Amino acid sequence: MNTQKITIIGVGNIGTAIAEGLIRSQFCQTDNLTLAKRNTSTLHGFEERGVKITSDNVKAVSEADYIILAVKPFQIREIAQEIAPYMNDKKQVLISVITGVWLEDLQTLFSNDAVLFRAMPNTAAAIGESMTTIAHRNATDEQLLFVTGLFETVGKVVTINEQLMDAATVLGACGTAFALRYIRANIQGGIEIGFDANTATLIAAQTVKGAACLLLENNTHPEQEIDKVTTPKGCTIAGLNEMEHQGFSSSLIRGLKASYDKIVKEM
Repeated sequence: MNTQKITIIGVGNIGTAIAEGLIRSQFCQTDNLTLAKRNTSTLHGFEERGVKITSDNVKAVSEADYIILAVKPFQIREIAQEIAPYMNDKKQVLISVITGVWLEDLQTLFSNDAVLFRAMPNTAAAIGESMTTIAHRNATDEQLLFVTGLFETVGKVVTINEQLMDAATVLGACGTAFALRYIRANIQGGIEIGFDANTATLIAAQTVKGAACLLLENNTHPEQEIDKVTTPKGCTIAGLNEMEHQGFSSSLIRGLKASYDKIVKEM
């Protein structure tokens, strides 16, 4: 168990998921974890488990080794102005999970030699199944190892070049919605061919979960797993071919590209 002190500023959906992951995995002692939020009334459950709770951001960062910034993008400038003058000289590490805030932006708000991480988890962090991408600046190998371990408490982690962070947002965060839309369509089709909604939901969701696990655990290409269930003149290939005739793969790729173009244009 780590003895480093961790502070999370902004305890919304992602901040809460990270806090839960840290506690569940015993990554750190609960009394070394501080949660800072303007309205602390929603955090009493954490306080009962020994986590420090405060509405004072300056107090929250004063003794922290690692500071996770999980506020809204429009709040970051105000938060930085508030806490930057009170950060100590022991090389505190800043970790931003704020969409659209680049490491260069953080350097401008804090300092050029600040140790900075930018992380993009997704909403599955709430159940420990996030896909988190991280980029960093001025970090040591030890600090990278620590931050990687921190986010592994809520799922899988990969380090990327920051220039790919917008693309990672589309593939890993927007991708959650795309996958769920596929599952929803599968459920609707299941109802049409005879299942009730609850049974169709269970079959569709578990099937997608199983398919994903095959790739992750076997380290195989999707086509290898598709071949295992696609027999000559069978029902699987008939369905796949009809979906491709209707633009299944191309529509997904075009959707990803549309989301990426939207981010690049507006960020």
